Formats: sequence, structure tokens, C-alpha cells
Amino acid sequence: MASARSRARLIDRLRGLGIENDTVLAAMEKVPRHQFVDEAMTSRAYDDTALPIGYGQTISQPYIVAQMTQLLIADGLPDNVLEIGTGSGYQGAVLAEILPSIYTVERIEPLYERARRRFAELGYRNVRARLARDGVLGLPDYGPFEAILVTAGAEKLPTSLYEQLADGGRMIVPVGPTGDQRLIVVRRDGGYFEQEVLDAVSFVPLIEQRSDEPSH
Repeated sequence: MASARSRARLIDRLRGLGIENDTVLAAMEKVPRHQFVDEAMTSRAYDDTALPIGYGQTISQPYIVAQMTQLLIADGLPDNVLEIGTGSGYQGAVLAEILPSIYTVERIEPLYERARRRFAELGYRNVRARLARDGVLGLPDYGPFEAILVTAGAEKLPTSLYEQLADGGRMIVPVGPTGDQRLIVVRRDGGYFEQEVLDAVSFVPLIEQRSDEPSH
């Protein structure tokens, strides 16, 4: 199949860019990215680039998905993960190939509904999608989480998620204004949170609920 060959080429490119974790590469090769993009974009599904998915959002560049996943599991495989920003569902599907339990939050209802259908159709029963107008608030009723992955750019570190991070856990989040974002790893050790600043990245903004916007 053309998509299988395209996936294999993508994996070779990811290796060349420094993605070394075989578990991550196997998951990236298995997930059918063409099923997470609009039909008009399927010919570009295995290009290493972000693509529009509507509503001002994008499906992340495969290299970024692989990099964030590799960072997330660097200390071992977490049992309970929270993803902020479901989007197309692609990042969640990659995590689902590796980890036992993922909660993912989306604020845009049509994207949430679409991703939920994709997860069901592809058999990812270990991903639980939730609709929330303010994903920055996370899902405190389901935590603490051993890992948190934020897939939109926050102006500043979303400290509201800190208390949902389990002791010994890590949070991966792009931080900074559009055009000047850096990937940050936050590690929790008791009441202490260590921050490590990594590569420059480019994500759509993380939008918090306005005070005049109704909750859902």
C-alpha cells in the first residue's frame, strides 16, 4: 500500500532527525495519519509537516509528535496520561499505541466529536475524550496523572495543571507567544517542580475560557 511505504519513509526521516526510541517509532509507523486529516489532505498525510484540520487548528508535524512522545516516556511508561488539546486525535492515537490509559480534552466541539469517532473506529478504547471549554483546568477528578502533554502553545506555564501532576511525573508543554515558543519539560518531586527548556517550536495558541463564556 502507498500509505505503508509513505509511513516507512516518514519513519526513516524521523530517525534522521534524532528520534531514537524504537517504541515511539513503531507507534508512529502503525498509526494511520491519513485517517486523521481531511480527505483533501490525504496525499500529504505522511509529509513531515503540520496540516490544517479546520477551526484554526492543525494536526501537528510528525516530528513534533514523536519528540513530545519520546520526552513523555523518557523515564518509563506512565499508566495514566492527560492530553490537553485533542485536535485531530493523532497525538492521542500515538500515545494509545504505547500507554494503557489516556484522557484527552478538547474545547472545540466538532473536533472533539470527530476525534472521538476516529478513536472508536480505529479501536483505541484506552483513549477517553472529554469536551471542556477550558482545557487548562484539566480533569482533576481523574488525576493525579503520571504525565501531562499540552499540545497548544501557552503564553505562560499552566500552573493550574501542576496539582494534577503525580509526584515523580512530568508535563510537556510549549510555552511562549506565537513565534517565540519553547518546549518545556516540568518534572515534579514532591512540592518542587523542575523546569527544563528545550527546542523552539510552533503551536496554535492554548485558549482559556473567557469570563463571559458559558461553561459546558
